Amino acid sequence: MSRKLIKSGLIVSIMTLVSRVLGLVRDVVVAKLMGDGAAADVFFFANKIPNFLRRLFAEGAFAQAFIPVLTEVHENNDKKQLREFVAKVSGTLGAIVFVVSIIGVIASPVLAALFGTGWFVAWLEGDEAGDKFVLASTMLKITFPYLAFISLTGLAGAILNTLNKFAVAAFTPVLLNVCIIACAIYLAPTLNQPAYALAWGVFIGGIVQFLFQLPFLFRAGLLVKPKWGWHDENVVKVRTLMIPALFGVSVGQINLLFDTFIASFLVTGSISWLYYSDRLLEFPLGLFGIAIATVILPTLSRNHVSNNPKAFAANIDWAFRMVCLLGIPAAVGLGVMARPILTVIFQRGAFTAETAIMASYSLTAYSFGLLSFMLVKILAPGFYSRQDTKTPVKFGIWCMVANMVFNLILAIPFGYVGLAVATSMSATLNAALLYITLHRQGVFALSRTSVLFIARVVIASAAMGGLIYYRDKGLGFFELSLSAQMLEVGITISLSVILFVTTMVVLGMRPRHFRSGGD
Repeated sequence: MSRKLIKSGLIVSIMTLVSRVLGLVRDVVVAKLMGDGAAADVFFFANKIPNFLRRLFAEGAFAQAFIPVLTEVHENNDKKQLREFVAKVSGTLGAIVFVVSIIGVIASPVLAALFGTGWFVAWLEGDEAGDKFVLASTMLKITFPYLAFISLTGLAGAILNTLNKFAVAAFTPVLLNVCIIACAIYLAPTLNQPAYALAWGVFIGGIVQFLFQLPFLFRAGLLVKPKWGWHDENVVKVRTLMIPALFGVSVGQINLLFDTFIASFLVTGSISWLYYSDRLLEFPLGLFGIAIATVILPTLSRNHVSNNPKAFAANIDWAFRMVCLLGIPAAVGLGVMARPILTVIFQRGAFTAETAIMASYSLTAYSFGLLSFMLVKILAPGFYSRQDTKTPVKFGIWCMVANMVFNLILAIPFGYVGLAVATSMSATLNAALLYITLHRQGVFALSRTSVLFIARVVIASAAMGGLIYYRDKGLGFFELSLSAQMLEVGITISLSVILFVTTMVVLGMRPRHFRSGGD
């Protein structure tokens, strides 16, 4: 099983790498076009709300409820029952998300006032910042329909993942990035407000991603005519699992929206600084954490259905080990090299040196929570695969409340950086609660092999961090030309990777550490 997991994980990681690289290119284009100005704040805001709902309806709660049930149906080897189930789920989900999308378009001013209250207040008072509220209301009308198409894309991806066809769903986000980049380059120069071009890129990207996956569903024999199936036995099971999962998955998203709500009262640029730093954090999170989580959920669901608790625990142990191997050094690297990396990637056009400096503070704060974000992704499936959605929800609510308290405490003295620190703290609390509960339930406990392995990772990461700190040129780095900066960052990263791998091998890392006991 471990070879299959590693192979699947590599496939997802490679496809995700392509997507993330194009995502960085997209963000470079956006940064050059808008920097951290008012329009940038509004675009990131208008894109965040439908993405929040996307993660509820598609990638988050729905996938965590749908995949275990789909695995059960698939294991029965009844193709007719499987097609009927897919038809009723797609019809039910499709109807719901299209209605929600229509409501979102109509109610866009209400949503803009609710989540961008600071801008709405400024608009009521006739302040100049009130223009952001007007722009946000209009832009939401363009971006909100994206929810419907990307939710159906998420459904198709979940089906393909359950069939072990991971590459298609992992590659699909590339198309969204291509659409946004194309609109930024070709459509933006023709509009008075370039931010609208980006919004249209999001809308078109949603349609293209959905259409891209249809041929693969057809080949799998699961491109079926949607049916309404609210009362179907298996749809009811998905609903039952999804409702509490909605709250669980929404915790992180609600925290982000609450961050946006608070940031709307802060200085212009706060939302953009958080966005750019979050985008860099998403690179290792998507490349490693989400990739491993994507392949582990169907595997754990099969372990549960086949009543194999030993393999179940071994596969989580493997995932935990792999996440630490990749997440700890990534967190150290981003935290110590925040400013140089942001400068090399984004600093051009409207993205100034000051923007890079401001975003680096929140990136360093986010980096402290990177490992926790990753661990939540692989610990939560330990519950969802057993069709226990209530426990993660309970912890998620606790962490959401804790995050809000942290936000209120830290935002006053530290501004937007305090929001990033609060997010990292609440993620760490969530990961700890999930692990402790799995341990107490007798479902999973870290093996001695993993504990020793993680200790090696910590030592190697500390050595790597020391090297990065030693090579830091301070303010002198920003006086270098762009090519010299890129060379300097490239050399530092290369030396860091070599030192990390060498240290791990010297400390005893061997091929057996990459295998799970679930073979």
